[in-house]
Amino acid sequence: MTAARFLVGGRVQGVFFRAATGEQAQRLGLRGHARNLDDGRVEVVVAGDAAGIEALAAWLQHGPPMARVDGVVREAIDAVTVGAGFRTV
Repeated sequence: MTAARFLVGGRVQGVFFRAATGEQAQRLGLRGHARNLDDGRVEVVVAGDAAGIEALAAWLQHGPPMARVDGVVREAIDAVTVGAGFRTV
């Protein structure tokens, strides 16, 4: 099991980005969370199989239809720190 933290910038708040990310993550069998940050970005933390995380990473490059993604920063994290299920905060 692997885990990653993504910071997604652009027009990603107020466009259902977190909800759509949650749907994608659950479809891919990932656990974690998506939350808005005070600086306008969305933080996405996920754990699961590497293929699922790579698929989500590709999806995060564009997000849902109303979003405009300007950049995604990715870092590896310890899977133990990721809670069960997927939630939007």
